[in-house]
Amino acid sequence: MNQIPLVGLFDQYKQIRSEVDQAIESVINSCHFVGGPDVRAFEEEFAAYCEVSDCVGVANGTDALYLALRALGIGNGDEVITVSHTFIATTEAITLAGAKPVFIDIKEDTMLMNPALIESAITSQTKAIIPVHLYGQTCEMDPIIEIAHRHGLKVIEDAAQAHGARWKNSRAGSIGDVACFSFYPGKNLGAYGDAGGIVSNDSELINRVRVIANHGSTTKYCHDIEGVNSRLDSIQAAILRVKLRRLDDWNAQRRDHAAFYVKALHDTDLIPVSVHPDAEPVWHLFVVRTSDRERLQIRLKEDGVATGIHYPTPLHLLPAYSYLGIPAGSLPVTERVASKILSLPMYPELSTNQLEIVVKSLTAANVTV
Repeated sequence: MNQIPLVGLFDQYKQIRSEVDQAIESVINSCHFVGGPDVRAFEEEFAAYCEVSDCVGVANGTDALYLALRALGIGNGDEVITVSHTFIATTEAITLAGAKPVFIDIKEDTMLMNPALIESAITSQTKAIIPVHLYGQTCEMDPIIEIAHRHGLKVIEDAAQAHGARWKNSRAGSIGDVACFSFYPGKNLGAYGDAGGIVSNDSELINRVRVIANHGSTTKYCHDIEGVNSRLDSIQAAILRVKLRRLDDWNAQRRDHAAFYVKALHDTDLIPVSVHPDAEPVWHLFVVRTSDRERLQIRLKEDGVATGIHYPTPLHLLPAYSYLGIPAGSLPVTERVASKILSLPMYPELSTNQLEIVVKSLTAANVTV
């Protein structure tokens, strides 16, 4: 039986094995395991890729969000508007900083933040908006930025799934006040372990992040504030440098795969995620909606096709956020979408034959919307 994974990490490694192995060996030989030339080089290269002036590497994507919030001075008593249809890291960072997440609903077609609902959620305690560029597509940033500027709010892009995506002519990461990336292994740009990054055109903000992330210190054993330990290690930076050179090509392959899926599923009852005409997605995930999700997953598994659900339970309905007292039905679009979504295999190295197997299994299942 064919085994088609959701993410083919080893297929990717086989293509770049010699360069990756050489990069790792170089770091080990140099003994620059924390900081060092590879970290500095990656920060410069990724900043340039995102079309911003500055980048700082950190330990993971969750830390990136937390550090950005803290560097912006957001903390106790403050509120941050975001969505419930995301991974819990988005809101963990908000609460770790001492602030409160305030959820608004999403648009059903793109499954991204609905900008029309932002203003009604703003209070005197609101300090920031975190739009989540989910599945590799940017949110509708023009209205979000306009509302934020009018109300004096900061915009923190959660770009953990959007490496290389664009809104109009702007890269994800270059639109808000600051942006946060995860380099978790399965991302479009993934390390071989945990890693993250923060990008911005605000050099002072990036410098504050550096201080907080390095135990509140700019000089060894001299600590101006209490910080945390969140640094990108050199081996991960070296691996990311190898991969960054191929990211645009890999994203182009993802777009080709997405086009194949969309065309092949046109006459089925499956509903793929919609793409806003002003967005250029990078298809971190390819997500469809169906009321027959459980049956479809079983059929695909029988045919050797792996699937996922991103994400099965909206954050406001998780036990972790019961203290917020948000009842079921409060975010109807989010809750409806979460009950129907299914992620199909999506990675650059998928072959045409593998894509055909996935589609054949999908169409044979005869599911309904």
